[in-house]
Amino acid sequence: MFEFHADRKRYFDIQRDNAERFVIPFIEEKFPIKPGQRVLEIGCGEAGVLLAFLEKGCTGVGVELDSPRLVNAALWTKEYLDAGKVHYIDKDIYKVDVESELGGKFDIIILKDVIEHIHDQPKLIAEMKRLLNPGGCIFFGFPPWQMPFGGHQQMCQGKWLSKLPWYHLLPRSLYGYILKRNREPAEALLEIRDTRISIEKFERIAKQTGYKISLSRHYLINPIYEYKFGWKARKQLGVIRHIPWLRNFVTTCVYYLITPE
Repeated sequence: MFEFHADRKRYFDIQRDNAERFVIPFIEEKFPIKPGQRVLEIGCGEAGVLLAFLEKGCTGVGVELDSPRLVNAALWTKEYLDAGKVHYIDKDIYKVDVESELGGKFDIIILKDVIEHIHDQPKLIAEMKRLLNPGGCIFFGFPPWQMPFGGHQQMCQGKWLSKLPWYHLLPRSLYGYILKRNREPAEALLEIRDTRISIEKFERIAKQTGYKISLSRHYLINPIYEYKFGWKARKQLGVIRHIPWLRNFVTTCVYYLITPE
């Protein structure tokens, strides 16, 4: 197994392939993707996910606060960048002007492995309505906080901490102590703890901010684990999926498609 987040080009290729095989087919169950549609990815990283949409004839905008990652995005999507099919913005999404910087509204907005990092999740989800064309949709993919590695502890340098499940659920003070004691990136991991999101929390926020859930899918085995561990994607068992709270602990990934009411 390669070092998943260290090899950025490989990670980019994986994100593109995963989007083609899983994200796009999921969206198309409710929302056909056609050439010319506009796609916005918030937190696009190197734009591997966005590339899969560009290859289907869409035009795209990627917003990412980590500027160095956009250098790679520009390099690895150069064909579409040169053709004016995509552009990137290193700016806070709240501060982006819809017309002058984004070029108008979008048919699809993508947040993959992003919402769990956002501090004011209701604010962002509500705000995205101003970015959508009528009939548009928003895709979310994220790991529920309580799942075995929902604290993103795979970021740890120490092998035993990076492979230890569920310890991110310890009280914040104890969790922080363990991270600092082992010289791990405590600030980044504690931030994820502070912004944690569960299945119930996400569904509640979506409804409270005026959206309907058009489609959802819960995975026992995250599709991305095929690339990490060689494990085939597996949907969550129906009986587990319908048990609130408990399902968060054994569901490694969820996909949602929401649309404004």
